[in-house]
Amino acid sequence: MTHTDSKLLESLKNSEQSALKSIFEAHYPMVFRSIYRLIPDTALAEDLSQEVFLKLWEKRLKINIKSSIAAYIRKMSVNEALGQLRKNKKMRIEAITEIDTAVVDSTEAIYLQHEMQEHLHRAIDKLPHRCRLIFLLSRFEELSYKEISAQLDISPKTVENQISKALKLMRKAVQSYSARSLFLMILLQF
Repeated sequence: MTHTDSKLLESLKNSEQSALKSIFEAHYPMVFRSIYRLIPDTALAEDLSQEVFLKLWEKRLKINIKSSIAAYIRKMSVNEALGQLRKNKKMRIEAITEIDTAVVDSTEAIYLQHEMQEHLHRAIDKLPHRCRLIFLLSRFEELSYKEISAQLDISPKTVENQISKALKLMRKAVQSYSARSLFLMILLQF
């Protein structure tokens, strides 16, 4: 833990609201992104992000952070999102990634890239709930199999099997689309 983190944590434990404000200002964007990746609903992600900081304040006297405040809060964020998902199992999870149009040099290619991305989103959306959640935690939250297994209270082997299943299903879904895209791209060049 850095000296700054130690000082902030000490101030937080002394119920200094300025410490919470500093932590909030430094980490809110990361908290929001972590939650939004699992629950792509802006209003709900904002509410849950604020809930993370509220819980941090409520637990301030009992907190025992060994690594860093950022890592602790990030874990709180993922737990908050997972808690919400457990409460509302029907909630749709979408993986949102941005299109890097700077590398694309033609309108057709941009269109095809966008279409492929939409197809991938639909493929992710069609994954079974548990499989989709594990895949998103692995690929977009960059959690290790061990971290995911701890978060979801399942074995690392189950995580590995679910990731393998997700990749297999997505590969199959994208395979037919890729062949059509290639054909369309060739047609657009003439």
